[in-house]
Amino acid sequence: MELFSAAWLSALLAIVLIDLVLAGDNAIVIALAARRLPPRLQTKAIIWGTVGAIVVRTLMTVGVVWLLKIPGLMLVGGLGLVWIAYKLLAPHSDGASHDAPTANTFFGAMRTIVIADALMGVDNVLGVAGAAKGSIDLVVIGLLISVPIVVWGSTLVLRLVERYAFITYLGAGVLAYTAAHMIVSEPLLDEVFDPNAVIRIATHAVLIIGVLAAGWWAARRSSGNPPVAS
Repeated sequence: MELFSAAWLSALLAIVLIDLVLAGDNAIVIALAARRLPPRLQTKAIIWGTVGAIVVRTLMTVGVVWLLKIPGLMLVGGLGLVWIAYKLLAPHSDGASHDAPTANTFFGAMRTIVIADALMGVDNVLGVAGAAKGSIDLVVIGLLISVPIVVWGSTLVLRLVERYAFITYLGAGVLAYTAAHMIVSEPLLDEVFDPNAVIRIATHAVLIIGVLAAGWWAARRSSGNPPVAS
């Protein structure tokens, strides 16, 4: 993918959006990890913890990008991403999701931030790897842009996502599109998708519309206002 081309820039935008939409809980955990430190150490711990989180997340994503080159894993990854996109919209119990571990020392806080980000960032890694389409520079640049935003602006990011529902739906749509691209790009399915562009377009449309509709229906059902059958 040519650097700074339209395709490169659109993929970069998708990576940043995926990270911001998926990283709400990660941001809360990171923001709370150092809350017991003295004020003079809190910012320092978050900054260096963020650096460590970027390094770990980049290595994880590069590893996934490499693994997705193995026949069959693009299909598996795409199907997994469809589920992640749906779960992004479907209501879930988060009673303990914001109970972050705390640390009383600078290095303890750094360790907590890095480990929490790595353990909670699997969905981000899969989404970014799919959107990057094998471009390692996109992985690194996208994470360099989005991870600090999530860490330093965790409260703002969370409020924006909660206040403007369309951001979450937009993120889920991007994930569904990325999942569809991974599935139609699976080498094992070349005989199905390569001869006919209509099938590829239909796959994208079905997955995007299906994920958004299923997520909307699940949210309506959970709120006690299920859609009325016609």
